[in-house]
Amino acid sequence: MELTELSATRLSALIHARSVAPSEVMAAYLARLDSVNSSVNAIVSPRDPEVLMAEARALDDTPPQGWLHGIPFAIKDLALTAGIRTTWGSPLHATHVPVKDGLLAQRIRAAGAILTGKTNVPEWGQGSHTFNPVHGATLNPYDLSRSAGGSSGGAAAALAARMVWAADGSDMMGSLRNPAAFCNVYGFRPTWGLVADEAEGDGFLSTLATNGPMARDVEDLARLLTVIAGENPEKPFPRPNADWAATLDGGISGLRIGWLGDWGGAYAMEPGILPLCEAALRQMEAMGAHVEPLPPPFPAEKLWDSWITLRAMLSAGSKAALASDPEKRRLTKPETIWEVERGAGLSAVAAYEASAVRSRWYAHAARLFEQFDLLVLPSAQVWPFPAEWRWPETVAGRQMDTYHRWMEVVIPASLASLPALSIPVGFGDGGLPMGMQLIGRAGADAAVLRAGHAWHLATGWPQARPPRVTAAPAPAAVPAT
Repeated sequence: MELTELSATRLSALIHARSVAPSEVMAAYLARLDSVNSSVNAIVSPRDPEVLMAEARALDDTPPQGWLHGIPFAIKDLALTAGIRTTWGSPLHATHVPVKDGLLAQRIRAAGAILTGKTNVPEWGQGSHTFNPVHGATLNPYDLSRSAGGSSGGAAAALAARMVWAADGSDMMGSLRNPAAFCNVYGFRPTWGLVADEAEGDGFLSTLATNGPMARDVEDLARLLTVIAGENPEKPFPRPNADWAATLDGGISGLRIGWLGDWGGAYAMEPGILPLCEAALRQMEAMGAHVEPLPPPFPAEKLWDSWITLRAMLSAGSKAALASDPEKRRLTKPETIWEVERGAGLSAVAAYEASAVRSRWYAHAARLFEQFDLLVLPSAQVWPFPAEWRWPETVAGRQMDTYHRWMEVVIPASLASLPALSIPVGFGDGGLPMGMQLIGRAGADAAVLRAGHAWHLATGWPQARPPRVTAAPAPAAVPAT
């Protein structure tokens, strides 16, 4: 039995039944890390193997403390972890070691996991390509010359390469969904407020980004969601947690699905992505769903203008010190400086108008969900691209006017804070993976997961076509500015 190939749910059951010891699991993890991570560069700041083995052995005869008891777990390098380096991918924090866990790490530890290191991110989590000057670039397990996406690229690549059994991620502009699609795994952006985080900075305006789970199947993803979800009394807009794995039965039959495609041509798409998603939708129709193509339900340019305004406003508010201090500015990626300076130049009226557009889109989407159970879009507009690029500057012959315009397809769900699950839908002619988003109304997390679970039972893409990671390439470099 190859432990690294098991689902987290199956592995947890074996550990709880005392059929497999945590020390055996840790030995399998370390062996896999040693053989694969130098090629992919997904897990960074790894802890000492002897210390990890000692911690695992100490759990061999300990009553299980939770679902993740004895399971190795690497947390995204945007989350605080006591005693484990947390860098945010920034050279300003290259040696930073927190003295206490953040809320996310607290919950994962409380479920019994052994924290083994961090998963790689873009600097400050900005950009959908995982590279930074501290740890280098994370490569795609399906093609080591390609990007694994981002900002949860390290998490997605580690999952696909069988280095971890489940992973946390975060999602503002597709940071769970894009890497899930690029790496043939699942990534779930929950309704905002379900997974509360630290009460730092603004808690009322900052409702665009959220943490969420990633996994190789939806049952694992649902169980991890139960672990990391929950309110923080110091944060506004809480939503109730649940046993999400208990809500997965029900299937796709009878679901009303609205297919948004390329939003009436507004979103440039590389060849092959739309046909692959449409083939998946035909399979859903064969499973009993009703699929209806939809015209653009809201002006794409208004959504984009609202998005980049609010994103820049939040960046300026939280990262102004990076631009104003000459030394910090020198050590900060230009994309982040661009966001901060754009935000600093905004008027209060511009921010208000952007929020008003966001509100109108939320209301319009709510009316759409009176007719449809799910809305569907591709998870990305491009196939995994060369790792030496900073970002795709053109898509299907169309020039991208910002460093993140090529991910515009994720904006509708993010701007309305809707639950969105990226599901694998297969591979293109070049052998690279792709996914599509199942988007539900606010609060309909269980319905989205239920549809994704039915899809996984019918297709099982992560298990049907795992990557075959080859020998280590040259060290992953940071793309040039």
